[in-house]
Amino acid sequence: MEYIALYFIGMVAMTLGTLAGGGGLITVPAMLLMGFPIHSVIGAGKISTTVSSFTTFLTVLLKKQITFKESFWIIPASLTGGLAGGFIATRLTESTMYTVAIILLIFAFFTSYFSKADFLGEEGLRPTKVAVPGLVGIGLYDGMFGPGQGTLLLYLFNHLRISYMRAIGFVRLATFSSGFGAAISYIAMGKIIWPIAFALMAGSLSGAQIGVRIAEKLNPKHVKLLLRIVTIGLIIQLIVNSFF
Repeated sequence: MEYIALYFIGMVAMTLGTLAGGGGLITVPAMLLMGFPIHSVIGAGKISTTVSSFTTFLTVLLKKQITFKESFWIIPASLTGGLAGGFIATRLTESTMYTVAIILLIFAFFTSYFSKADFLGEEGLRPTKVAVPGLVGIGLYDGMFGPGQGTLLLYLFNHLRISYMRAIGFVRLATFSSGFGAAISYIAMGKIIWPIAFALMAGSLSGAQIGVRIAEKLNPKHVKLLLRIVTIGLIIQLIVNSFF
């Protein structure tokens, strides 16, 4: 019964995560309530998200909405951040990780009001002085803790004037890359409970495909509102978790 619950947790979380990030809104509290330790929860989330994100990226790639040529450089940038973040996370206290996450999400929420972009841009993706540090930094955060990583990436790609479906493809490639790096760190540190990781991954694979199909029908002009709602939810969740 526990594994069935984890499957549906993974499916719902990845559906939301694909659309607006914030899958951790569901996986983290649900798995903590089930009694799993925080680092094992994060580790299982990294493995399931890494695999399902790659399938989402392939789906968008095969639809020819993005090309590997314009996106390959995302891999080393996010992988570097994820590896470093996973290494750092095992040496940080929970309260420190919560504080970093809250500050980043509050910053992203307020800066979104200063951007006029609305996921309707037609810019190509290039390794600019904003894009590269942004991806490395968010990859670092993903490896350290992770809730809201997908949301932060969507804010970044919107700032770069990338259209919504293309942004989803790039976000999933970045998530795969940083998650892969972080997963290696968590595996090396012995933080993974494999049965729960596999159950969560099975649900995440289903949720990834559901999310892509919903995204294709979603009006890009409504995405910013969805992102802000998810961001507020993440901030509230993290504040509550940090105090209780």
